[in-house]
Amino acid sequence: MPKIDVAAVPLRKGSGYPAPFDLPCGDRTRQRLGDAGGLSDFGINLMQLPPGNWSSQRHWHSHEDEFIYILQGELTLVEDHGETVLRAGDCAAFPKGSGNGHHMINRSSATAIYLEVGSRSPNDLITCSDIDMMSPASDGRFLHKDGTPYPDQ
Repeated sequence: MPKIDVAAVPLRKGSGYPAPFDLPCGDRTRQRLGDAGGLSDFGINLMQLPPGNWSSQRHWHSHEDEFIYILQGELTLVEDHGETVLRAGDCAAFPKGSGNGHHMINRSSATAIYLEVGSRSPNDLITCSDIDMMSPASDGRFLHKDGTPYPDQ
């Protein structure tokens, strides 16, 4: 059946970033709805971002378009051109290769819920804008921008 039992989709807490870069995203949760539905061309994640948490480190994708849609709450989108408050019903798109690093911060007092949609290019390279970190989609490791791996990667 195509219907996905969202309650049965595992919650993944945190980010997977190496320390200390994982701390701002430590309490976020993700449910991989696209995986649960057997999708392979693009991913859809149901995200919950508690107050004070970041969605990710500020980043951009070389080969992956990304789209977010706010379902509940309020988030501050931080990108190269400044900050924008997003509320339920708002959305934002991040074209691949733009070099425009982005992430969201929950500066409100309530948990925000949003959908995150992205293509799944095996050639994608995620580059963090504010820190010395990148991650190739081909293996998911976290590397310094000179290509050396972080410890335990």
